[in-house]
Amino acid sequence: VPGDVTDAAMSRCCWCAGSGTMLLFFLCWASFRWTIVAAEFAEEIDEVTQEPQNCQDATAWVECLPAPNVTCRLSNGTQFHFSGEEVGFNRSIPCRNVSGYSYKVAVALSLFLGWLGADRFYLGYPALGVLKFCTVGFCGIGTLVDFILIAMQMVGPSDGSDYIVDYYGARLSRLAVTEHTYKKPHLAQ
Repeated sequence: VPGDVTDAAMSRCCWCAGSGTMLLFFLCWASFRWTIVAAEFAEEIDEVTQEPQNCQDATAWVECLPAPNVTCRLSNGTQFHFSGEEVGFNRSIPCRNVSGYSYKVAVALSLFLGWLGADRFYLGYPALGVLKFCTVGFCGIGTLVDFILIAMQMVGPSDGSDYIVDYYGARLSRLAVTEHTYKKPHLAQ
């Protein structure tokens, strides 16, 4: 059913694909039919942290620019034509809390100097570093286990922050099942 789209509705109907320069798609009433309109935004990436520059409390606000030559009808009946250079709406995107520990350095230390405990010293676990040093990486077994855990980003910095990973680098997201996770009921057979 055709209708009008407000700015708030446009921002609710969009979804992101990718990172960095992202394409957003939102519904817009144009040319007497609903159309999916592409929009993009390019966020400013901090060279040191590899996160958006305005990242605070795990979110960053970015400006979304609709594709050129798109006309949207607002709820009050007015039409707005986008040339591709004006901001259509703002959107929040997730970002990570980083404090200076590089993923590449942690993996390299674990691979080459893990038997001396250098990886654990670097990540802020001095007691485990001394223990690995005194036991030569728990006879190699601890070195292998730590390398796998650090490479899979299961062991991170001791302060609870995330690794600094290149913006387009290998980031892993942990999936967890909690009491809020929806579980599909099994069919009785």
